[in-house]
Amino acid sequence: MLAYISRRLGLSALVVVGVSVLVFMMLHLVPGNPVLVMLSESQSVTSAKSLEHELGLDQPLYKQYFDYIDRAVHGDLGRSIRLRLPVAALIWGRVGNTLQLAVVSLALAIVLGTMLGTLAAAYRGRLIDYGVTVGALVGVSLPSFFLGILLLLLFGLRLGWLPIAGNQDGLLSLVLPSITLATIPLATIARLTRSSVLNVLGEDHVRVARAKGLCYRTVVVKHGLRNSLIPITTIIGVQFGSLLGGAVIVETVFAWPGIGRLLVDAVNDRDFPLVQGIVLFVSIAFVLVNLLVDLLYAVLDPRVRYG
Repeated sequence: MLAYISRRLGLSALVVVGVSVLVFMMLHLVPGNPVLVMLSESQSVTSAKSLEHELGLDQPLYKQYFDYIDRAVHGDLGRSIRLRLPVAALIWGRVGNTLQLAVVSLALAIVLGTMLGTLAAAYRGRLIDYGVTVGALVGVSLPSFFLGILLLLLFGLRLGWLPIAGNQDGLLSLVLPSITLATIPLATIARLTRSSVLNVLGEDHVRVARAKGLCYRTVVVKHGLRNSLIPITTIIGVQFGSLLGGAVIVETVFAWPGIGRLLVDAVNDRDFPLVQGIVLFVSIAFVLVNLLVDLLYAVLDPRVRYG
């Protein structure tokens, strides 16, 4: 197990490094000069040159990158060009709001997705199966920004039941953005759960259990759903990454003060250090979640062994 974890950590580190290289290069290839964000038009060219030297932007790209990685390893992600604050502090100040939204959305997607998928498999070919299948297809196809705007207009502006922006109203503020963010993962989990449970219900040991007179509900839950947990767990880990990506859109629509909205503002301001810090943080979080999912395989299925 330790050898397996070590190999996975090594591969995960390579993934993070690769992501950091790609983001660094793409940001620096975008036209424009971030120094102009910090200087007004009235300041001289000499001031601009001095600031470029101070930020290290006059150095070759490879040197800028290695300097950034060296500081990041020591916990220094640089300072925001626009806000003039440490990037790490800005991320930690917003990450709690994003995690709160992501956890609530993921919990909603897991509970409803597995329940609906199992029901659809248990009652295959009936009305509930068709309803779940069509609903899942619509949920996967519906863009997050469009659904968010619809919910905002209906429940926020027209009916006035729920707040439409920010997180000042506690749990009520979570309702609309969490439903919006959970829709695509919920539909994906429901579809996979249905197909996985149907595959298990067609196996010989399930037929034997039914022949012994076991309750159909017990067979579906104990044999069907339980033996389908590995693919379901895998897709849940993948959906965590999609939640972080979708949070960028949802947080913008609902003015949610998380790292997704912070990333949008940083991109608009060409705030290189802040963009790089956020992407690096999200990459590490995604890699760690997938590592945790791999380790859960042995818990969910004793037949899994790590060599």
